[in-house]
Amino acid sequence: MPQIRFRLNGTETAVDADPERSLLDILRSELGLTGPHFGCGAGECGTCNVIVGNRAVNSCDMPLWSAEGKDITTLEGLGSAERPHPLQRAFIAEQAMQCGYCISGILMSAAALLRQNPSPSADEVKAALDRNLCRCGSHNRIVRAVLRAAREMSAG
Repeated sequence: MPQIRFRLNGTETAVDADPERSLLDILRSELGLTGPHFGCGAGECGTCNVIVGNRAVNSCDMPLWSAEGKDITTLEGLGSAERPHPLQRAFIAEQAMQCGYCISGILMSAAALLRQNPSPSADEVKAALDRNLCRCGSHNRIVRAVLRAAREMSAG
């Protein structure tokens, strides 16, 4: 098996595994990361989203081989309990979650949006999160949280 190399949360990483396995499976099973969750397994719900470069990507339908040489960020690379990312602080402040299962994917989509557009409108936030499914009904609070984080990040 060829060794697949990529940068994961800022650290050079090499994985010896079947290159056809999903990145999600590798992240969870081989690398022990629990931020990306398994949702639909078909790239439809966004629960497994990670950032590849500056784009939110469904890791459940991304084969490991396509990660070669890429910069990948998971929830674990976004922030920590000691130093939470502004999005994480805003989601807590706005109470923008209930069960929390979908939130890691939503946070990754929101982080990708803010990397590309640091001052999005509410409509731009909604469009960026359109492929993330949340059944708890927290959508308005999620949009408010992303806008709050954008304001905090642009304030310095």
